[in-house]
Amino acid sequence: MRIHRVYIDQPLEPGEPVSLDGRRVHYLGRVLRVAPGQSVVLFNGDGNDYACEVSRVGKSEIAFEVNTRLPARAESPLCVVVAQAVSRGERMDQTLQKCTELGAVAFQPLWSERVEVRLQGEKLARRQQHWQGVVISACEQSGRALVPEVLPAMPLRDWAAIPTKAARLVLAPGAERTLASADWTARVELLVGPEGGFNESELAMLTSFGTIPVSLGPRVLRTETAGPAALAIAQALGGDLAG
Repeated sequence: MRIHRVYIDQPLEPGEPVSLDGRRVHYLGRVLRVAPGQSVVLFNGDGNDYACEVSRVGKSEIAFEVNTRLPARAESPLCVVVAQAVSRGERMDQTLQKCTELGAVAFQPLWSERVEVRLQGEKLARRQQHWQGVVISACEQSGRALVPEVLPAMPLRDWAAIPTKAARLVLAPGAERTLASADWTARVELLVGPEGGFNESELAMLTSFGTIPVSLGPRVLRTETAGPAALAIAQALGGDLAG
């Protein structure tokens, strides 16, 4: 029987009971049909998995006994933050999901000139919460025990002006340099444009702040493809997909 892996936003300690409530109860109890005595792996983003046993299944709560702390085995040696210009609907979700699976450590949503989605106030707060949920679900599926944070969305220029020791790379079709030229042993912030890409003035502004244009090759990729493709290349060059 498959052992289900579930995120829980609570402290976890071997020998201590813990309970889950809210919407996840319906999914675990009615869809996955977990039962008392069944083994489940819980994680809370602290870098560990926890082997647990279901002790009680109720209509509004599921209780667990935490048995053993397990070291995480799915974290990459790379430290790559994906700075993604906000894309529409499922495209943004796909970027977050796939880049989480491929080891991104955080996400920075950005507003740029060609971004077609404009959100403010409560709508933006709900979307940020949704994006974080997409990342958590990807961690559950991929075995990651550290949960990448989706940072508050901000304007591209404001992000570019923030001082950083990280190497900043922007994916730009036709750029002379490639991803292979980057130092993947250091922290990297990987910038991905929106549908339609960055315009010339934005690229000039980015390079004036020290961001380096790099190419993914001769083909122009969709915004939801570019980030995951770049991260997969980075993992093959210097991460845990290297041969």
